[in-house]
Amino acid sequence: MKDRKAVVRCRSRSAVRLSDLALLVRAPAALSVPGDVIAGAVAAGRPLGARTFGVIGSSVCLYWAGMALNDYADAAVDGVERPDRPVPSGRVPRRAALAVAGGLTAVGLGLAAVAGGRRSVCAALPLAGLVWAYDLKLKSTGAGGAAMAGARMLDVLAGAVVPGAGAASVGTALRRAAVPAVVVGAHTGTLMALSRHEIGGAPVRVPVRTLGVSVATVLGVVGPVVLGGFGGAGTGRVSSAAPSGLVAQFPAPLKGVAGTARFRELCAAAPEGLRVAASERLGASASAGMRASVSEGMRGSASAGIRASASAGMRTSLSAGIRASASEGLRVASSGKFRAAVTTGAALAYLGAYGTAQIRAVREPSADNVQRAVGAGILGLMPLQAALIARGGAPRAAAALGIVHPLARRLARRISPT
Repeated sequence: MKDRKAVVRCRSRSAVRLSDLALLVRAPAALSVPGDVIAGAVAAGRPLGARTFGVIGSSVCLYWAGMALNDYADAAVDGVERPDRPVPSGRVPRRAALAVAGGLTAVGLGLAAVAGGRRSVCAALPLAGLVWAYDLKLKSTGAGGAAMAGARMLDVLAGAVVPGAGAASVGTALRRAAVPAVVVGAHTGTLMALSRHEIGGAPVRVPVRTLGVSVATVLGVVGPVVLGGFGGAGTGRVSSAAPSGLVAQFPAPLKGVAGTARFRELCAAAPEGLRVAASERLGASASAGMRASVSEGMRGSASAGIRASASAGMRTSLSAGIRASASEGLRVASSGKFRAAVTTGAALAYLGAYGTAQIRAVREPSADNVQRAVGAGILGLMPLQAALIARGGAPRAAAALGIVHPLARRLARRISPT
């Protein structure tokens, strides 16, 4: 009986340790990480394969490492401001938090090496360095916000430089992913500005400024896509892809002309046979006249046949080209509208989650409202990522990320992301 109680006690302690570790690393908040990598990969034209998901795993580990290291570094402060956190409450020893941070960092770098080799390691190393520098030194300085924004930007760029078949050069990939990286960095900057006032509340000007940045960010992301998706001109892809189907069909009518080559040979041979037959029966005097007459007739018939064949081939091929081009144009236009719709919907969801929380903080910039705004912004990044992914040309992946967002918010009610 005592042995059974000991086993139950051991199991309960193990379960508590696991739950405390989940609290330590703010496990649900890591759902905001994959969208960074995917946004970078899509912007750089990378397919979402095993390598990309390996880099996502690396970034999640580095994110969790940063959360554990944060509680290690802030143990004294949290003992006063947040005594219920795992480290100040004693449920997770401080040294254990440091060990978790170190272990997760090592795993994150290892996953980057396996998934993307040197290119991914070159992105993961500075990312890990910024995470450790922020938690141990920069957080309390004026450079803290820039360091965290830079870490998020590196997360986006890590997805852009994933190697593989058809991957662009590092320079090209970084240029293509610059826009989503800057957008994610700007959002992170607003979070950092608010997070400095989670305990004592904020001046009204702080949430007013962050709300303005969020609105401007959404307009910058959605504007070009909406104008391209619903406007008559369409997107750049439409203008470049739609005419190509028709242009590619222009050589096809030559096939109809080539198909009459044998007919031309027969036409050329026929006058000679008729000439010999006429010479034998009618004599040499009638041969010249008959030859000229027959030759002229056959040339006219052959010419008419060639013209008819070429005309029919041209009409058939041109008609097929027009149909193919129209079909391709409709498909691209439909895809552009779908992309614009997903981008707009995701951006509105972002403003609905994060913008609404900031409006509450503007009306009453209390510590509770500011903390709620920070929590909403951590997970509210997900619909913003979805808008960037749809903007980059992967609306289905964006829609999938949008479906995960409500799940993340539900989990955040059990484990706070802040």
